[in-house]
Amino acid sequence: MIVNLSEKHSLITNWISELRSMDIQADRMRFRRNLERIGEAMAYEISKKLAWKEQEIQTPLGLHNSKVLATQPVLATILRAGLPLHTGLLNYFDKADNAFISAYRKHKRDGSFEISLEYLSCPLLDNRDLIICDPMLATGASVIAALRSLQSLGKPAGIHIVSAIAAMEGIEYVKQELGEKIYIWCGDIDEELTAKGYIVPGLGDAGDLAFGTKSQF
Repeated sequence: MIVNLSEKHSLITNWISELRSMDIQADRMRFRRNLERIGEAMAYEISKKLAWKEQEIQTPLGLHNSKVLATQPVLATILRAGLPLHTGLLNYFDKADNAFISAYRKHKRDGSFEISLEYLSCPLLDNRDLIICDPMLATGASVIAALRSLQSLGKPAGIHIVSAIAAMEGIEYVKQELGEKIYIWCGDIDEELTAKGYIVPGLGDAGDLAFGTKSQF
């Protein structure tokens, strides 16, 4: 299931517009905070789809049957660009376990690239909801590579993919690889993807805008 949170106007559409704006992107703190706020809003929306249970709560004046999460999700992020979005999710799912994956595009001389994975830290995933975030879902290759690496740690009860901006090509690739039994949560969806795998109009390099440019090696 695809959920595009820009289909209706909300604060998310305002934050997405600021992420895209070259005039505002110069403020790295604001860029990171907008990603964080999008993560918070998406955590609230995702929480509606997770399993709940009733739990008896003792208040100062009596007992109350409350609805609480049946199990805590696992929040996974692709380093480094996903960190602000992950922080937003963790602000709301504050008891969640966490996973971190190092995945990056290793470019070749002919202009093509492959996804290189160098680090994985994650708890067991059997029967738990997995929420994995990456600000830009472009080709979908990084998310699929990350999810495949996580398969060795168990079969999640459900998978939720979170991105600020996604390309339709990437969404279709993820659906092709994982089937329909997943949720893809997007702040907005763009139609165009360049030959080098960049979203247009997109917003640029989310990692560089959040944390500064990097040396190529």
